[in-house]
Amino acid sequence: MITIRTATTEDAPQIALLGRVTFTETFSEYFRDPQDLFDYFEKTFNVAKIRNSIENANNKFWIAHWNDLPIGYAKLKVHSPSPFIDVSTVSQLQKIYVLKEFLDKKAGKILMEKLMSSFNDSAQTHIWLSVLNSNERAINFYYKNGFSKVGEHQFTIGKETFDFFALSKQKI
Repeated sequence: MITIRTATTEDAPQIALLGRVTFTETFSEYFRDPQDLFDYFEKTFNVAKIRNSIENANNKFWIAHWNDLPIGYAKLKVHSPSPFIDVSTVSQLQKIYVLKEFLDKKAGKILMEKLMSSFNDSAQTHIWLSVLNSNERAINFYYKNGFSKVGEHQFTIGKETFDFFALSKQKI
């Protein structure tokens, strides 16, 4: 059974580990140098950094559990201007990460519902995200949830440069 709750600073170690594992499951094949991936993890999925991010009032985190086992999380950055959207009332869906073996359990869908409910209750009018342009499963998931492509950009990690789509959705 899946349960979703608002994450607290005590969840930072689990979120950091979930970030590392899910990122590895999805993207490790794109890295020629394992050190680049490790360095990215040390910077991005650092427990202290995650804890500080949870404490930041501009961020909202949710954690998903399957029978008390942490299996995924979502992060919403409430005020996050985008070069692809010409309004100031913009939020960013920064992460929806779910362990590969639980993708078919619909944890991502439930995390998305929680995140979008929070967004819809806010004063923000638009939400955006970045997705790797070859991640068809994620792109289709976001399209099914009403997002549409608004731009393209690149992101570099170590020696690798990745092409991303920027997707957006306007509050109805």
